[in-house]
Amino acid sequence: MRILIFGLGAIGGIFAGFLKRAGHEVYAIGRKRIISTVREKGLKIIGIWGEHRVNLNGVYESVEELPLKDFDLVILSVKSYDTQEALKHLKGLNFKYLLLAQNGYGNYEKAKEVFPPNKLILARVIFGARITPEVEFEVTVCGDDVVIGNPDGAIEEQTLKEIAQIIDSAGVPTRYSPDVYKYLWDKILYNCALNPLGALLETNYGTLANMEETKTLMEQITEEIFKVAKAKKIELFWENPDDYKKFFFEKLIPPTAGHYPSMLWDIKSGKRTEIDALNGAIVRLGKEVGVSTPVNEVITKLVKAKEKLRLKA
Repeated sequence: MRILIFGLGAIGGIFAGFLKRAGHEVYAIGRKRIISTVREKGLKIIGIWGEHRVNLNGVYESVEELPLKDFDLVILSVKSYDTQEALKHLKGLNFKYLLLAQNGYGNYEKAKEVFPPNKLILARVIFGARITPEVEFEVTVCGDDVVIGNPDGAIEEQTLKEIAQIIDSAGVPTRYSPDVYKYLWDKILYNCALNPLGALLETNYGTLANMEETKTLMEQITEEIFKVAKAKKIELFWENPDDYKKFFFEKLIPPTAGHYPSMLWDIKSGKRTEIDALNGAIVRLGKEVGVSTPVNEVITKLVKAKEKLRLKA
């Protein structure tokens, strides 16, 4: 396959490296600091999925620099706040499918405003990665397979299974599910409860779950999300918040107890967070249907305040 990675960040770099290693024709667009190193030294992957080094077919700073415009698959892996701008650039390309490998709510919805749903593949990505100071792409953790699908049922199931198999056989564990939207919301629930509190208090998930104050806040965040989902007719895997909370504290927290949220590293690095695609999105969706989300609203404002303080520091 001829593949373009739009967003050669931590996640995009992992997809790029493994797909190239599997013999695909892989191009990438990224930021200058990253692509200059990848051009000079190749793309190096380290971490729990082994050590690999590959040379991509081409790395560029913009769509305009690409030597060709036709791709079988484009993987969009930019931050959620860059999605709108990225979609504008992708309009100039000719591709069969656009796979959205991003965090939070709203990326698929924005993409549908630009491209027909039969070109769009939604992915729930739950492996963790980072770029080291030496510009090596490190896989740090993997909670489950990447799950892909089309929420509108606009792409043949067999086609989606074949694409999942291509990515999976390249070395990134991937499977197809018709319930991909539920999987995405499962991750949104998890991230909304943990990421902002971990970032604000600069602590790990286990500590948040063990403190009465933060445990209560996480429960309230979750309850508000369930109310919004019900009002918006968004289907979740869980019938009610109590069932989810039991699963969350008993099954999800223990294996990730020592984990710190990427949102914390974003703030410490002076970068913008994705709070608007997480708790901020819950607030916006709640306002659309008249559901009050006071805890998510306060959490969103606190994260934005901390962002600003860090940027001024």
